[in-house]
Amino acid sequence: MSPLGKFTLRLVIYGAVIAYLTGDLCVFKGPLRRGIDHTISTTLGGNANARSQDIVARVFDYQITRSQLDRAVRESLWFEGKSMEALTPIDRKAALESALDALIDHELLRVKAGDIAASLKVSDEEIHERLERFRTRFESADAMASAMKSQGIASMQDLRNRLAARIQQEKYVASEIDTLVRITDDEARQWFEENQQQLAWPERIEARHIFIPTLDHPPDVAKAKLAAALADLTEGRRDFATLVKEISEDSATKDHGGSLGWMTRARLPADFAAAVFPLAIHQPTLVRTRLGWHLVEVTGRKSAAPRTFDQAQPEILAALEAVKRRHAITEFRAALRKSAAANIQVFQDMLAE
Repeated sequence: MSPLGKFTLRLVIYGAVIAYLTGDLCVFKGPLRRGIDHTISTTLGGNANARSQDIVARVFDYQITRSQLDRAVRESLWFEGKSMEALTPIDRKAALESALDALIDHELLRVKAGDIAASLKVSDEEIHERLERFRTRFESADAMASAMKSQGIASMQDLRNRLAARIQQEKYVASEIDTLVRITDDEARQWFEENQQQLAWPERIEARHIFIPTLDHPPDVAKAKLAAALADLTEGRRDFATLVKEISEDSATKDHGGSLGWMTRARLPADFAAAVFPLAIHQPTLVRTRLGWHLVEVTGRKSAAPRTFDQAQPEILAALEAVKRRHAITEFRAALRKSAAANIQVFQDMLAE
């Protein structure tokens, strides 16, 4: 081809390209224009829209609002006995970021668990057990209702649905990591050899109780009822087992004479352990904890003592598995976050407020 022909061909090609770009950008809004619009929307308009709607992050099509994030932070701090107002600016920012990570992970897990929901059955018994555990966090029904309202939980059915979803997510994670958390006998024995002193039996007590929760009863009424039971017991009008059946509202021990079994301090809530461990054997006593009133009798006591591997093995296996499980969950969530990175958008300026 002659030089003139090559020059003419270039002009035709360049003209076609310019014509396409002009049409794409200005006329029919083709892929290039849509891509530019999306970038502008994400970097500028997206942030403005997020600010106007109180949005701190998006996960797929799900929006996480600042008010939702603040509730999550308050709940997390509440479990640690802290408040947002008491935090330094640096700690406040860290708490917000940690809570946001948890909310993002929660939504990613919800999506993943939803994909295989049919195979992740959650029974009514599992929901009931989780609901009962949830109840124990509160001193009264009013406190529980107030906490539910602050978290945007409209009803008990709504709470049950949320608990069921959380259990389903836990089952999904477990199905993904269970093969990674198994402990061999050699691992357990090695850990035992290295930690024998820490594995010695601590002081233990055996106790039984009659329990009335203040979640469902006024504290003064609960105390008076157990004081009357203590008088009946002391004067021989009724025995402990009979009073348990008549009065106690602890479903786990009601059919077993109120027996709590052998317990260490570490196994008990701090306020209950502090009140019960100093008690003399066979001297029933009224004890108040944040959960309610107890009529407690210590029936046995054992001093600290060393343990053999066979005695400690169940505890060792549980402890090592817990460590492996936490590590596996952390790695699994990191991998899940990485695989979904393109569908996660965080508006950092909303966190700075």
